[in-house]
Amino acid sequence: MAEALIFDVDGTLAETEALHRRAFNETFAEWGLDWHWSRTDYTRLLKTTGGKERIACYMAETGVTDADIPALHRAKNDRYTALMAQGAMTLRPGVLEVIAQARGAGLRLAVATTTSRPNVEALSAACFGQPAGEVFEVIAAGDEVAAKKPAPDVYLLALDRLGLPGPACVAIEDSRNGVLSALGAKIPVVVTPSAYTEGEDFTGAHAVLSDLTQFDLTELTRGRLPTCL
Repeated sequence: MAEALIFDVDGTLAETEALHRRAFNETFAEWGLDWHWSRTDYTRLLKTTGGKERIACYMAETGVTDADIPALHRAKNDRYTALMAQGAMTLRPGVLEVIAQARGAGLRLAVATTTSRPNVEALSAACFGQPAGEVFEVIAAGDEVAAKKPAPDVYLLALDRLGLPGPACVAIEDSRNGVLSALGAKIPVVVTPSAYTEGEDFTGAHAVLSDLTQFDLTELTRGRLPTCL
């Protein structure tokens, strides 16, 4: 019987990627860099998980070698959290309802994300109006593991903190890399593609839904994967 839901954050809880892209571009301009990531650019770069890793990928593509990646990424994250605090984000449809339904069914709630803990806290404050630790029992973030998605590390960390095996959980994801990461930890996955991941290959997922309004947890209490309405 499933005992926990483990959520990805960016693209899954909220359509955050457009705000991330804005924060990157505004930071590039502030730093005097002639970089500007279009939506097409960013969709491609999202295949590389992790903000620092994306910057490094772009630098390799353009032949730039002298940017301070950690400092640039810190500045971008500061801008992102400031934008988030201004109310520039809402949860995706069905998220609040599924979380409430899960709590009512006695399921535990966790996060397994490539993004950093401060970004999780910023989203939680903006969208839930409370610290992330009051919404989710366990938070496993990308800055706590050696390898980011599609490696299973962050899901394995979440499982370790929950004290549960993979098959006792269900992951909620939005991307191919997320699906691979969860499956690598032996966790069944339900996918709700985001605006930036539509059309990706979600082979291996239990279901692909437009959003969580189509997700019904009733079957979890009967020892089966959830019904998808």
